[in-house]
Amino acid sequence: MEKFELHILGCGSALPTTRHFATSQVVNLREKLFMIDCGEGAQMQLRRSRLKFSRLNHIFISHLHGDHCFGLLGLISTFGLLGRTADLHIHSPKGLEELFAPLLTFFCKTLAYKVFFHEFETKDPTLIYDDRSVAVTTIPLRHRIPCCGFLFEEKQRPNHIIRDMVDFYKVPVYELNRIKNGADFVTPEGEVIPNHRLTCPSAPARKYAYCSDTIYRPEIVEQIKGVDLLFHEATFAQTEQVRARETHHTTAAQAAQIALNAEVKQLVIGHFSARYEDESVLLNEAAAIFPQTVLARENMCITINNYTDTRDYDPL
Repeated sequence: MEKFELHILGCGSALPTTRHFATSQVVNLREKLFMIDCGEGAQMQLRRSRLKFSRLNHIFISHLHGDHCFGLLGLISTFGLLGRTADLHIHSPKGLEELFAPLLTFFCKTLAYKVFFHEFETKDPTLIYDDRSVAVTTIPLRHRIPCCGFLFEEKQRPNHIIRDMVDFYKVPVYELNRIKNGADFVTPEGEVIPNHRLTCPSAPARKYAYCSDTIYRPEIVEQIKGVDLLFHEATFAQTEQVRARETHHTTAAQAAQIALNAEVKQLVIGHFSARYEDESVLLNEAAAIFPQTVLARENMCITINNYTDTRDYDPL
């Protein structure tokens, strides 16, 4: 099965602590790296997670609060020091290019590569990236400023050839691509060999949904229905529900309810408030509603394979 991994670089909220880095993640899909948010320390965590800087070409920013984008300038500068020449694409709500253009002009004027900003609206789901491997669509969220999450949908792979049957029917090599994509085979004698005799289905396409910094929003359930992995912010415990509503954040119980209603396979919660020295209170609250819940941790890697496989990387 092709690689589809989520690497947690940071899972804290706005106030810095010694326990957590600011929000940032990397999706590794078939060895293409996609960063989601870029808080302070993201480039350090990128190294600790043993990910190759050169394979990161697209960064998705959920909203323009500092704990989700203050790491961008340093990362762009480091790419320049490493001799990068490939273009870097940054996808964000409107306003990021206006904010960063003067900083890039001052601090990064000698870059050997180009930085392109792609701005999008946050009110409706929008396809913002598409290639042969994956499609990325925005998930409208509700925060104090325009904000959205991201849905990563893997493209379905062609069917697998059954080698023994292909050899038995003497299928020419030039026919294999057609057969992988569902075509039947017609022998020189005119006999039609149905596709299901020659192939078996590839593994089901997988989905990952990222939802950070939002008030409890049941409206997203239909869009994320049945995803293999959901990351949802759980800034507060239910005892702080009033504070969560005031700051447009979600409680652990609310995040779990979203996961339950959306029938997702696995939930990982993060964006923890600095007030919690022990996040087990958040895990217990969420797991009571949705048992397939895990806490985000720095340098955690989650393999998205229709089952959960989590591991940590030791710092270099």
